[in-house]
Amino acid sequence: MAKRKPIGSKSWLSRAPIGPLHREGCHTADFHLCLRAPLLSSTPVSSSRPLAKTQGFSFVIMFKKPVEAKLLQRLSGADKKKLRRTTKERFPHASDADIDEILPPKVDITVAKYTNRVHVYVIEGGLPMLFDIDGRGTEIYPTVYALWKVPELLPSFLLKGGEVSRYVIGGADLMFPGISIPPEGLPSFLSGQPWAVKVPGNPAPIAVGATTMSSSEALKAGLRGKALRITHYYRDYLWQSAEGHYIPNAGFLEDVVMEDPNLLSVSQPSDEPLDASNDADHVNTSERDCVDISNIHASTDIDAPLNLDVTDQISKEITADISGLKVSDNVTAEEPSDEKEQQTLSSEEIDALLDKCLLQALHTTVKDKDLPMPGSTLWSNHVLPCRPSGITLDIKKSSHKKLSKWLQSKSSAGLISAKEDKYKKEVMLLGINRGHQEFMAFKPEKRVPENAEQRHDNSVSEVAHTKLQLEVVEVYKPSTHVKSIFTAVGADTGSYYSASDATDIAFRYVEKENLVKPTDKAMVVLDAALCDALYKGTIKKGSTYPTEVHKKDLGSTFLSRMQIHHRVSKGNEVAVRKGAVRPIQIMTERRQGNKKVTRVSGLETFLMDADSLASELQKKFACSTSVGEIPGKKGQHEVLVQGGVIDDLAKHLVDHYGIPKRYIELLGSVRFLSHFLVVLPLQFYLVR
Repeated sequence: MAKRKPIGSKSWLSRAPIGPLHREGCHTADFHLCLRAPLLSSTPVSSSRPLAKTQGFSFVIMFKKPVEAKLLQRLSGADKKKLRRTTKERFPHASDADIDEILPPKVDITVAKYTNRVHVYVIEGGLPMLFDIDGRGTEIYPTVYALWKVPELLPSFLLKGGEVSRYVIGGADLMFPGISIPPEGLPSFLSGQPWAVKVPGNPAPIAVGATTMSSSEALKAGLRGKALRITHYYRDYLWQSAEGHYIPNAGFLEDVVMEDPNLLSVSQPSDEPLDASNDADHVNTSERDCVDISNIHASTDIDAPLNLDVTDQISKEITADISGLKVSDNVTAEEPSDEKEQQTLSSEEIDALLDKCLLQALHTTVKDKDLPMPGSTLWSNHVLPCRPSGITLDIKKSSHKKLSKWLQSKSSAGLISAKEDKYKKEVMLLGINRGHQEFMAFKPEKRVPENAEQRHDNSVSEVAHTKLQLEVVEVYKPSTHVKSIFTAVGADTGSYYSASDATDIAFRYVEKENLVKPTDKAMVVLDAALCDALYKGTIKKGSTYPTEVHKKDLGSTFLSRMQIHHRVSKGNEVAVRKGAVRPIQIMTERRQGNKKVTRVSGLETFLMDADSLASELQKKFACSTSVGEIPGKKGQHEVLVQGGVIDDLAKHLVDHYGIPKRYIELLGSVRFLSHFLVVLPLQFYLVR
């Protein structure tokens, strides 16, 4: 493609959370332009081979880690036509109408180019539609946003149940034991073909990837092993980084994807009785799965990537027909009486329970800064968590039958303002009437969040309790840029604020000065003080300052103008330090002969004593250890452990000290754990 001048539009990436790599590079006039995607694969890459192919399979990039964007370009007319031709060749089953749906002919298309060769194609409006993992046009995949527009763009594998989706959207590759084989047999496919992943009862795909073998090879292998190498999935950083990211239906929850309740309300009669025994079986199965998964995590080697082959037992326990499965985080096997109670509720009682949960959510969790909000997000993230413990809240059992009709009825009553979005094809929550009689008369309940240790046995509870003792939180302190905003609302300019609290300060100022645009509630008009707080010193000389900003961009821009700190607390010990959290670094060195030494540094950040850790590791690994001060860094020490125990040491820090995996860097390790940030030396690739 011909070179084009970079453009300034970065709206689709502006809402990405600011991570460590966001602050080290890719600064722009308005935002930190970065896309969260991984840097490396566990497979070594040869410098003499193309990056897209190694050892006979695709080099897969998953959007798990931050990566720097080096260029943003708007495609010319010729480039757009070439992209359409390439897309048509890549997806031969797609019709011209399907291509027009994901790449509209008369809409600007922008390509974001990254240092890891990934190209992401974004249509005007902020949603990424395609990504090319090698930048050459040969490995193009659709994003989940494109698949939600055209669900049949790719052939798809159907999971055995919604519970299996936890692994897929957690970053695992798809294994054959997790796939539901149709009665007519395994469909035909070749190795390296793009396929999507779906959940039973939900037409919207949840992930996309490339097949690792052909169908004939899979049958010879007995339908075991890895079926699909996942490249992109719902809730990864590509999905999160899009401005206005949304979910296609209410079945998409935060950590799992289940059947679409709107489809169930159409396919199942509302007066169909529930089977108590089946519900109990589903509940027991869910609890057993939870325990098995925790055991698997505890026993899996640290270098083994998580996959769906978590023994045939779990696959067999997942019921093939999950139409009766109820999504409830609070239901356990010890509460069958609550399930029976739910079955006896009339539609009027369910309507009253729905209204109560909605009012509870509007009082406690739904903030004005989050509006407009998709109805599916309101349902899954706010209404469902407010239901009583042990109660399954089923919209199809109410008199409304559908989520959209229920929200529209609340809008007609004047409690909320809701309107159907034709682009997203769902009802959007636009506003809340906090002066409504029902809202003012309702008194919200004070709820205690459910403790995760209640779902595990005593040993797991003790480990989880140990992890909770260490808390690492990013906090922000007002800088000279934003002090006027804090002063205007009466907030302390010398205190530390969490990201949500700091964002609330900005919205409190907007509400106080009445800066919401009357003709567009999603936009904020900038007065002189707010404009200086957000953009003073960032706009190039001669350029004009913005006059308004979107609500979704206000919070992230406001945070970027504050001083970031991190607070680490462990028991009664608390430390607040300036800057982002510096991770613990673990690396191995090869010394004389074949001897290896493992070095660990950065312990002071997490309030750990180097001498105590060295003594503990000496007993654990039955080897010699030593402690030394890092040259040039006064007060910082590193622990040296004899032998190559880099992976075991990382697992020890996670299990016994509660160090979050995202704060551990493994340097120079050939073995790979997907949850850690792994940086391999350049010499490793050159040798290959």
